[in-house]
Amino acid sequence: MISRVLAILAVVFFSPDLLAQATNTLPALPGIPALQVTTNAAGNQEYSVTLQILVIMTLLTVLPSLVIMMTSFTRIIVVFSILRQALGLQQAPSNQILIGLTLFLTLFIMSPVLQEANQSALQPYLNEEITSLQALQNASEPFKRFMLEQTREKDLALFLKLSETPQLNGPEETPFLVLVPAFVTSELKTAFQIGFMLFIPFLIIDMVVASVLMAMGMMMLSPLIVSLPFKIMLFVLVDGWTLIIGTLAASYGL
Repeated sequence: MISRVLAILAVVFFSPDLLAQATNTLPALPGIPALQVTTNAAGNQEYSVTLQILVIMTLLTVLPSLVIMMTSFTRIIVVFSILRQALGLQQAPSNQILIGLTLFLTLFIMSPVLQEANQSALQPYLNEEITSLQALQNASEPFKRFMLEQTREKDLALFLKLSETPQLNGPEETPFLVLVPAFVTSELKTAFQIGFMLFIPFLIIDMVVASVLMAMGMMMLSPLIVSLPFKIMLFVLVDGWTLIIGTLAASYGL
């Protein structure tokens, strides 16, 4: 019985005549407009709505990478991670809290850049005053200036040499593919410099506690357990979070 049912189903699904008949009886569906690029009266190229939606969806997939690589996110999250290690805390504050604080602090630091990009690119594009390509170019200019201000000349020169970029008339002509890695390298270097300064007072506390425990003959007791309350107390007394956040904001000229 089962074999007969399977044979009937095979004939129905794999018979070319039946498939052609079923295809001809299906109603015709409206097709998606072709991806078109047209030239307007001013000589600028305009893309169809379908192509613009495709570009927007693609940008959304790489948005986390853009946020990390082209903003102050990298420096802030690295400093917070080093601070947690210096305090000797493994899970406090948690990763979710650190990332959330980093995101809001990044929005605060990048607000002048975002406002400029909104005024020069997003609003004119929504008002149909400029094309999508012009909006993208206008939006990239504030971010480019921000990254150039925070990038060391040595790092920029290194990536220009590695990419074999021809001689530029000025830093503003630096390609994005060269500027972004140079900017990230400079951000990591600055973050580690700040982290080194954070480690020193906590390292001194660890050394003092370890020396006292050795002098008392309590070698089996871990110095980290004893020094942890003292490090937290020192951090709270000096209002550590305010100092660190203020230092990070000041490092960007705020």
